[in-house]
Amino acid sequence: MAPETLTIAVDVGGTKIAAGLVDHAGRLVHRAQLPTPDGDGEAVWAVVEKLLAEAMRIADGRATAVGVASAGPIDLPNGTVSPINIVEWQDFPIVERIAGATRLPVRLGGDGLCMALGEQWCGAGRDAQFLLGMVVSTGVGGGLVLDGAPYDGRTGNAGHVGHVVVDPDGGELCTCGGHGCVETIASGPSMVRWARRHGWDGTDAKALGDAANHGDELAVKTFDRGARAVAAMIASVGAVCDLDLVVIGGGVAKSGALLFDPLRAALADYAGLDFLRGLRVVPAELGGDAGLVGAAALVRA
Repeated sequence: MAPETLTIAVDVGGTKIAAGLVDHAGRLVHRAQLPTPDGDGEAVWAVVEKLLAEAMRIADGRATAVGVASAGPIDLPNGTVSPINIVEWQDFPIVERIAGATRLPVRLGGDGLCMALGEQWCGAGRDAQFLLGMVVSTGVGGGLVLDGAPYDGRTGNAGHVGHVVVDPDGGELCTCGGHGCVETIASGPSMVRWARRHGWDGTDAKALGDAANHGDELAVKTFDRGARAVAAMIASVGAVCDLDLVVIGGGVAKSGALLFDPLRAALADYAGLDFLRGLRVVPAELGGDAGLVGAAALVRA
């Protein structure tokens, strides 16, 4: 019997870079990660190259392709990435570099899309055909699976739902250059800034969640405000894409009922169309592995 083939998966982010080996059933049979270094772009590439070499050694000839999840923006036609949180990489030719290092075919996708694909293959979105996968954390990101297939868009950046405008009248300036994006209301740092402006004296999103769980009225109000912003965005994207499922992961989503209870209540208000009434919103299941599993799923798509 021939040995089972494996897919090398790489997940590039501003905080960490991970690589793994994924089998035909979506199981991670090897996983390793290193911090994303500061410095020039070649220092970042050196970390990717080291993780790739380890994965190739462990695969021992069984690896047939590489799937790559990267923070964006990405340029799918040109195989390059320009992550906002890795300033040293602008138009970095990641597909060409990885193909050269591994001598294998390479498929690139945005990290939000890969999260959605991972959850659809092996997580909370198993077999969903019209899925939005979201991460609500330091930022708000997302990816779309439509008619069972990953939807990249023209450049590979479809699904950037964090930049759906939910506060068009005087909304805060967003890092994208626009105003009133859902990320300016619902991301962890945005919620902390709003709470502190209104008298809360804590320091971070975890402390804000702890305060809300202990009944702090301002902290609860902050989560409700963020949840309503996310619900408004989901209703809009759901109406455009005719979704059947939304899967939410990330640090803020780990707050559980603090986010999901007001979100579902607000969604019932915003999603008035009959075809949206069955739209479900559920927590992600794969955690930090979703990007790697989804990167491998790119090769299957």
